Amino acid sequence: MDPSASIADAAGLMLSSKISGLPVIRRDGALVGIISEGDLLRREELGTQRKRPRWLEFLVSPGRVAEEYVLANGRRIEEVMTDSVVTASPNASLAEVVELMTHHRIKRVPIVDGDKVVGMIARSDLLRALLDMQPASTPMAIDNEQIRQSIVAELAAQKWARNELINVTVDKGIVKLNGAIFDERERRAAIVAAENAAGVKGVEDNLFCAEPLSVILVS
Repeated sequence: MDPSASIADAAGLMLSSKISGLPVIRRDGALVGIISEGDLLRREELGTQRKRPRWLEFLVSPGRVAEEYVLANGRRIEEVMTDSVVTASPNASLAEVVELMTHHRIKRVPIVDGDKVVGMIARSDLLRALLDMQPASTPMAIDNEQIRQSIVAELAAQKWARNELINVTVDKGIVKLNGAIFDERERRAAIVAAENAAGVKGVEDNLFCAEPLSVILVS
């Protein structure tokens, strides 16, 4: 949207398009900011503007108070938008985009080619991609030994797994995990590793958690 557009226009477009944020673009196509639902939370009209105890007001600079006043009462997008924008190039990998989101604690990343915005990736796009990549709800018919080998290989590849202490058996697609773990988080991870193997219909957790020095291994 144009920086001079009203916040009402931005809110209306976000609602009608069922999106939570918009790039703010000048007429020459340059990206100058982002406006999101978060930028419109603390508003005078809603009575949600930032309020502090009177004693704390003395510790806040007049400039900061003036800035908050603009955010709560501004009418144009350029007055309330976030102007510090983290962007990615069109050839950025999905992993790089996710790293930007997590590092900067943001929900969307504009894709910029040169000085032009060519797209936007939001967290909701990642959820759609994740949903598309989920396995079919009906497990495939796979040989029990193939399932067992797949799980064993996955455990062997994980740093957290003490593969020699976890015994994996499979019967009619049902995985049984037996053996020792030393951290309850390892239990959850082992179950997830088993659940993600193709052909698995269920997982029986028979693992026991013990103090590292309490387990005596008998060869």
